Amino acid sequence: MLAKLTSKNQITLPKAAVSGVDAAEYFDVTVEGGRIVLTPVRVQKAQTVREKLEQLGITEQDVEDAVAWARQ
Repeated sequence: MLAKLTSKNQITLPKAAVSGVDAAEYFDVTVEGGRIVLTPVRVQKAQTVREKLEQLGITEQDVEDAVAWARQ
């Protein structure tokens, strides 16, 4: 498989390469022995966390109180 580097340092990954790993929007990029290695990374998005807190009935004040308690 080939991927072309554009003048803006962008690469489109071949579909066959991406389909071989879990769905990911972000990749950790490292250089190993002259090779560029992409590792899929799952990023926990803040909105997802906020929605879960709301679903559990946890308010911003609850979080502030818990932090204050933990810092005692």
